[in-house]
Amino acid sequence: MHHLASLIRLGKFAAIAAAAVLGFGAAAHDGKLTFAPVLAKVTPAVVNIEVGARVRTDPRMRFFFRELPNFRLRQGGGAGVIIDADEGHIVTNHHVVQNAEDISVTLRDGREYDAELVGSDPATDIALLKIDAEDLSELPLGDSDKLAVGDFVVAIGNPYELGHTVTSGIVSALGRDGLNSSYQDFIQTDAAINRGNSGGALVDLDGRLVGINSVIVTPTGVSAGLGFAVPSNTVQFVTDQLADTGEVQRGLLGVEIDSVPPQDAELLGLKSARGVVVENVMPDTAAETAGIEAGDVIVSLNAREIANPRELVARVANTPAGTEVAIGIVRDGKRKTLEATIGTQRDVPSWQRRARPRALSGAEVRDLPAGHELHGRGVEVVSVANGSFAERNGLQAGDVILRVNRAPVGNVRELNEALADTGSVWLTIQRGDRQRFRRFR
Repeated sequence: MHHLASLIRLGKFAAIAAAAVLGFGAAAHDGKLTFAPVLAKVTPAVVNIEVGARVRTDPRMRFFFRELPNFRLRQGGGAGVIIDADEGHIVTNHHVVQNAEDISVTLRDGREYDAELVGSDPATDIALLKIDAEDLSELPLGDSDKLAVGDFVVAIGNPYELGHTVTSGIVSALGRDGLNSSYQDFIQTDAAINRGNSGGALVDLDGRLVGINSVIVTPTGVSAGLGFAVPSNTVQFVTDQLADTGEVQRGLLGVEIDSVPPQDAELLGLKSARGVVVENVMPDTAAETAGIEAGDVIVSLNAREIANPRELVARVANTPAGTEVAIGIVRDGKRKTLEATIGTQRDVPSWQRRARPRALSGAEVRDLPAGHELHGRGVEVVSVANGSFAERNGLQAGDVILRVNRAPVGNVRELNEALADTGSVWLTIQRGDRQRFRRFR
């Protein structure tokens, strides 16, 4: 009995010590560690979202049930976070409100409002809503770049329409990609995230928003401890532009890049295969002005290490145009830092953007002109460099790329997104009056 009493006292002492060491809004109360004080401030800023959208009725169903209309109303929803109480701005996921005809927001105190869609960005799965309401609570944005693996986080959302639900965990990994976003830099967490948590808050234990919950990976459809959130710095970049203009204009450095092959790391003056190799520098871009050259290896951006091409693309794309950045490079085995001013993707004509992946390197492509019979349905190959991978794969100037792995591409942006980090692909190509379907390696 004496031994049991000692253990109980030790447990209380450990909880108090943990609260003191962690130094966040959690507190020790009656010998136990609780997050209640910080959550009391955070949860009023997290809202439930319901949407209604018209979807086309399955023709097979209408064959058996002829009274069914051509369209029916689909109900769905998720969660959102108030980030500007004065403006009534709420951030959520693009996929939560995609194709919505009406959006309803329910606050923590039970008030309900119709919401206006200010703008949406499919590339990052972020959308911005607006409600006309008073006495709102907002969540301050934290600096997601300061997160570290092992940091404690709390996820708040509306799983299975149960209402406000809180789960806790840690940051499991940073910079995750390969999921559902074109510009991927996800925070991975083991805090339980389920259907209905989409658009909800991922907060640190000081009550700051560090991410918007977006994706889970699960074999069963329920949380398997693999949740992913859009970092708060990306959220701020996107929502600031949506609030100002209703659309997002991404940053551009102006380089064509590839990953560092492990067998060539030493040849490139590197200790390990981390960083990105510059294959080409586009004229009249931030990269050319900064002095970046073909053959350089970009290893950092603003003193933060760059491990692979996708990481560089995501970080540059989510940097506002006009921002001064420090580019760390390795050239001829020597490390140096160059200063660059990020431009915009409008700075480079579409025909100067070369297609990816390596299988198509050497091909210059452009959007089809307005008068072309296939305008909006494909991408024109302007030229193919002699000896390039594109030439070896049989691509020719004048070809029109219609589909990538059977998915249609209507412009250069869609083509490059479809090809991102893909090793080998099947392309549908219009050549003259015939279509060809072939594999590019």
